[in-house]
Amino acid sequence: MDFTRADFYRSYGEYHQLPPSDRTEIAFAGRSNVGKSSLINKVLGRKTLARVSSVPGKTATINFYTLDGIYLVDLPGYGYAKVAKSDKQRWSELIEGYLHDSRELALIFQLIDMRHPPTADDRQMIDFMIESEIPFVIVFTKADKLSAREREERMAGFAQEIPFFGEITHIVFSARTGEGTDRIREIIEELGE
Repeated sequence: MDFTRADFYRSYGEYHQLPPSDRTEIAFAGRSNVGKSSLINKVLGRKTLARVSSVPGKTATINFYTLDGIYLVDLPGYGYAKVAKSDKQRWSELIEGYLHDSRELALIFQLIDMRHPPTADDRQMIDFMIESEIPFVIVFTKADKLSAREREERMAGFAQEIPFFGEITHIVFSARTGEGTDRIREIIEELGE
């Protein structure tokens, strides 16, 4: 699979705009500013395919990217407090509509900032995926910002903070160093076959 050949397909701002699901989809979810766009760019070997911003809540649409006959789907970040209530409602409807739709959703990469315990929204998302039997992998982002000792402490913390942690595949990732990129690509390749 040639990851550099991925292309932006389309953005959708409202649930009713989403196209019918006609191929395997792999989604990326997480709170605002967790690094979804940076991860997508790193995995696809591109600097600016997914728009990166230091402003939380920038991705307010579901963005579809094509890659060798599959869709990579960038879901809007959740949990950012400084947006209008109407925007929060629209984002919520968009994300929930996507997740409840009968789509060819093969996997969700659930991103969590490795520096902090999972938020209430992160835990709610994990509970939802477990209850809905949606396959997922947790990706701990921003790993380069922690020392080896801090990483160990956070992993021990996650074992207590995330239900069924020992049974969940997880990847430590850094957009800066590329750590974890190859493992994410392997999973995408397996699902795209």
